[in-house]
Amino acid sequence: MKRVRTSAAGPSRRAVVGGAALAAFATTGVTQGTASAASAGESSQPWEPVPVPAQVPVTEYQVPVSGGGSLWCWDTGGDGEAVVLLHPGSGSGESWPYQQPVLAAAGFRVIGYSRRGAYNSVAGTRAEADTASGDLNTLADRLGLDRFHLSGSAAGGPVAVDYALSQEDRLRSLTVSGSIMGIQDTEYQELTSALQPDPFGDMPVDFKELGPSYRGGDPDGVAAWLEIHERARTADAFAQSLARTITWSALETLTLPVQLVTGDADLYSPPSVMRLNAGHLADVETHVVREAGHNPHWEQPTAWNRLLIHFLGRHSG
Repeated sequence: MKRVRTSAAGPSRRAVVGGAALAAFATTGVTQGTASAASAGESSQPWEPVPVPAQVPVTEYQVPVSGGGSLWCWDTGGDGEAVVLLHPGSGSGESWPYQQPVLAAAGFRVIGYSRRGAYNSVAGTRAEADTASGDLNTLADRLGLDRFHLSGSAAGGPVAVDYALSQEDRLRSLTVSGSIMGIQDTEYQELTSALQPDPFGDMPVDFKELGPSYRGGDPDGVAAWLEIHERARTADAFAQSLARTITWSALETLTLPVQLVTGDADLYSPPSVMRLNAGHLADVETHVVREAGHNPHWEQPTAWNRLLIHFLGRHSG
């Protein structure tokens, strides 16, 4: 039976990401169905920026991949279920400082990495490179992962979906955030192209990817995000192919639990587009993060982390 659940998550960023707030992320409820302001995390407190929390210790690896490539990876370790984070195209394995300590404190083994040609990784030879999802499988084998949770944001979303289509039995759950998901149906391609008319591609990256509320409310956060973006791509970076053609009919074959998240100001995948894609998934819930654009994990980490932790908790074991 098809299950679609929806909610809205408010910009409750006043609670500092650290200390007692870590435990709160693991225990605060997220309403399924139509969410009230209070139950969805809406706060009566003024919106305030959240400082980047102290990071937990990690082990770093260079994971060899085909064609002379190498993936820079960090791993918090531990006995908890693994969560692999796939970064946006504007970022790298550095894009998760708000998530790394929070997910670890909630009991998960947290893993992030840079795809070929992103920060600290080596692209290798394009002609001999594996697909992006094939690289992920190599990394999962190297780290000894059995079944794990996968979360892909923006350009990490198509890689996550491709991996689910190729290796569904290896995943416990799939989260896709702020992503057009790589869907190739002509109708969908025309729709998403119409949302980005010229000269959209020439606009500043922070305009395209960060919502206006965040850009207006946290200039220091914008600067930190831009620093990660500016060192995210190496000179030898190239676009990798996918193993599968992602279509709505392909999405309909997935049976694992899927969570779709987007910001209410996302210029690439606004809530209406997210819901359109949700209609082609068998077991899905959708969430809109308020006052966020294409990177809600960075812009509104309190709300985004809470959504992810509760979703993982419901699909663990």
